[in-house]
Amino acid sequence: MNRRAAALATGALAAALLGLAPQASAAPVPQPPAATAEVRAAAHQAVAAPETLATLSRFFSREGKVSLTTARPRIEGEAIPVNYLSPEFVAGRAGAPVARLEFLASKAVSSDGQEAALWTARTGAGWQVVNIATGDDEFRYARLGAAALPGGTVFREPQIDAWYVARGSSVLPLDEDATKAVGARGTTLAAYRERVVKAYGDKLPGSAYAQGGEAGGFGPAEAGAGSVAVAVTGGDPDAGPGAVALAGGGVAAALGVAGLGALGVRRARRRAVRV
Repeated sequence: MNRRAAALATGALAAALLGLAPQASAAPVPQPPAATAEVRAAAHQAVAAPETLATLSRFFSREGKVSLTTARPRIEGEAIPVNYLSPEFVAGRAGAPVARLEFLASKAVSSDGQEAALWTARTGAGWQVVNIATGDDEFRYARLGAAALPGGTVFREPQIDAWYVARGSSVLPLDEDATKAVGARGTTLAAYRERVVKAYGDKLPGSAYAQGGEAGGFGPAEAGAGSVAVAVTGGDPDAGPGAVALAGGGVAAALGVAGLGALGVRRARRRAVRV
């Protein structure tokens, strides 16, 4: 899979099967500034819909660990906000927070204990599930961030797959990639801004980098251990770039975000497969 395909693939390609209308993914829709009670309720309604639960059954049964009829998926807890590094912060916009809401994540569990994260976002067709991914990254880093800096903002720098928590003038790492970037003791917000401006300041929307079609290429696409993003559509798990096209524009388009040269940049620790 080439770099462009990997970036889209890791961004969650279950949108087509989950009923995300093509016109919804084509029309950019900004996400709410905060995960209010109303926003969480809308996300929960989307993930609890019968068609979503049916898709979850297919998702959990894709490797034969549990049958389609016995998967009996359930949603646990409420949706949590998932924040990504903000392009406005990188651009130096006055008052811009370090991160912005990208989507909400809800935990799904099957009868045999498998777990998955449902990504829900506001689209042109309303609130919809735009991805199903194995693993618990979103929930795990939310817990780690709350313990490290209570009340802080947990966020991901997708270009290097790094997770942090920020509060006031402090930015602390939550995983190995973030530790490599800012050190085990973390850094100041000002120093972190300097680092990301240097790394991505010339790759924002409208830049020559973005206009040249290089969006999504801020780091090596490494397939490896970790979660798996799945387009539950049937076919060859190693179909390559063709698998990407089946789900339309990918999660970045579904969410309607432009980000850092698309902010759909995700290293292939969540590689797309088709089941």
